[in-house]
Formats: sequence, structure tokens, C-alpha cells
Amino acid sequence: MALIRPLEEEEIERDLADHVQFFKGPLGVIPNSVRTMAHRAPIARAFTDLNVAVMTDYGAVTPEFKRLLGYVSSQASGCLYCQAHMILASERFGASEDRLNDVFTFEDSPHFTEAEKAALAFAQAATLVPNAVTPEIGARLKAHWGEAAVVEIMAVVALFGYLNRWNDSMGSALEDLPISKGEARLKDATGWRVGKHV
Repeated sequence: MALIRPLEEEEIERDLADHVQFFKGPLGVIPNSVRTMAHRAPIARAFTDLNVAVMTDYGAVTPEFKRLLGYVSSQASGCLYCQAHMILASERFGASEDRLNDVFTFEDSPHFTEAEKAALAFAQAATLVPNAVTPEIGARLKAHWGEAAVVEIMAVVALFGYLNRWNDSMGSALEDLPISKGEARLKDATGWRVGKHV
């Protein structure tokens, strides 16, 4: 059960409500996490702006791959809410069935390039507490990605660090569409469940 009630759309300040419509593209809904942040409009606005900046397509790190990075980071942190959101968003941004099915075991998958495997391994290690990024993991990442791309990859991990802590601590209730994707795509593969996000 959510610690704080998400605001209904009609309760959100009009200009902020217009601003957070952004999330309907990637997710089909305005997430309950953002609707909870809306209790303090500057926080919801800043988070939305950060999300737009981080998840934008600058070229090397595609929008689809950013969502898969977000999924792997959320899985490493144990955030059930964000796992469901990111598997949904990965699908909506064009991840193939093979990539969606193999993201849990990316190192052994022929459906990820060596560059993508290096980035996913970095995301996983960067998420862990204590941090598990070693010089070898960093060197592997830099062998495949330029400096700007590494910044993008790290930004995705950092964005989901914020979200994973927010949603797990706040007990954000999952919306119907992410629940259905979590149950369809994650339940058998990883044992995913809604957990406290009801």
C-alpha cells in the first residue's frame, strides 16, 4: 500500500499536469510515482525534465536500449515497480521478443552485442550497494562506448537509482498496464510479483 496517495490528474496544477503528459508516450500512463511527486510540483517538474533529458535519443544509446538498461538496473536493485515499468517501456520502444526474453541472461544471449553486454554489466554493477563497478568493468565499458555515451548510460542508472528508492520506499501502487506486462513477461522468467505495489 502506498505511503502517500498519488494525486488524481485533476488535482495536479494545470501547467504541471500538462508537463507530465510526457509519460503517457513511453508508459501509456502518468505513473503513480510522478503523481505522488506532484504533491510538490517543483519536484515532479524537475523529475520530468530529468527523465526527458536522460531518456532522449542522442544517437549512440538508443531509446530502446536505455529502457533495457533501466530494467537491468531496476532488477539489480530489486524494485518490482520499475521492473514492470521498464519491461513495458522496452516493449513500447521496439525491443524484440528475443531481447525481451534474454535481458535477464544478457551475458549469454546472442541478441545483445558485446557493447550492449558491457553496458548492461556496468548498469548492474553500478546499481549494487555497495557499488560493484571495478576497473575491469569500467575498462570493458570504455572499450565499446565513447565518453558521451558512457555519460548517458550512467545517467540512466542514476535516474533509476532515484526511482528505485522512491518507489520501493513509498510503496508506489503499480498501474494496470505495467502489472499486466510484469505478469506476462517477468513472472515466469524471474519470479516477479506485484509485492507491496498494490
